[in-house]
Amino acid sequence: MKIANALKNGKQRLVSSESASIDTEALLCSILNCERSRLYSHPEQELTDKEIKSFNELISLREQGHPVAHLSKQKEFWSLSFYITQDTLIPRPETELLVETALKYVPIDSEKNILDLGTGSGAIAIAIASERPLTNITATDKSNEALKIAKLNADSHNIQNIEFKNANWFEKESNVAYDLIVSNPPYICDGDPHLKQGDVQFEPISALTSGKDGLDDLRIIISEAKNNLNKQSWLLVEHGYNQAEHVRQLFIENDFTSVSTIKDYSNNERVSIGKLK
Repeated sequence: MKIANALKNGKQRLVSSESASIDTEALLCSILNCERSRLYSHPEQELTDKEIKSFNELISLREQGHPVAHLSKQKEFWSLSFYITQDTLIPRPETELLVETALKYVPIDSEKNILDLGTGSGAIAIAIASERPLTNITATDKSNEALKIAKLNADSHNIQNIEFKNANWFEKESNVAYDLIVSNPPYICDGDPHLKQGDVQFEPISALTSGKDGLDDLRIIISEAKNNLNKQSWLLVEHGYNQAEHVRQLFIENDFTSVSTIKDYSNNERVSIGKLK
């Protein structure tokens, strides 16, 4: 089978997917360890029997709904490639807004201390570190498996200004004050029907849900952040599209000023920020 035939067959099998072409290309690239451009510059290249078998297996799993990021073991975020497994949340494009906002509060020559809570694959911390190499970043996660992935990703991008810690939110940060805290915590309501749909049904539930209203972890983060931030320093959190009003109120109740919410590229209220008094 040639590359051109493999692409055609894959797209036909995934015809019910809105992203059949992109999915097929990504899966074949993961097998051949190449860029998409090679698929079209060498369409006559013959695949080995092993490559054909592996490709067909991945297409079958994609037909069952498995996320492309899990099948290809990678996902692009902030123009960086991240190694991804089922032990971490798949980085979403809307989370780039959290990185973009954080960078506005960190000058390029800054040596500020930054904390990333619930780092998962390390995407947020590594993206910030890549743009602000003089900062000192601490990235925590309660999952040791997630931290292994995050460390691999940091190493793959030669990032050396991140310290990874196994911790549940602030449990090991009692004597540390940061200049900026960022977090994309779980914020989906327990029992939400969307948990059985799309990519999220294959992701770790602990990285997705947070109580009946989805705000349990955000309450902890916002209430305890004031004990771990320097005065006049900022807390930035991602949340659900319909949670902004509640999150802003939590900021105000916990001594934050200049509280506001930023909309993502789909015009949903996605990131709320506040400055400690």
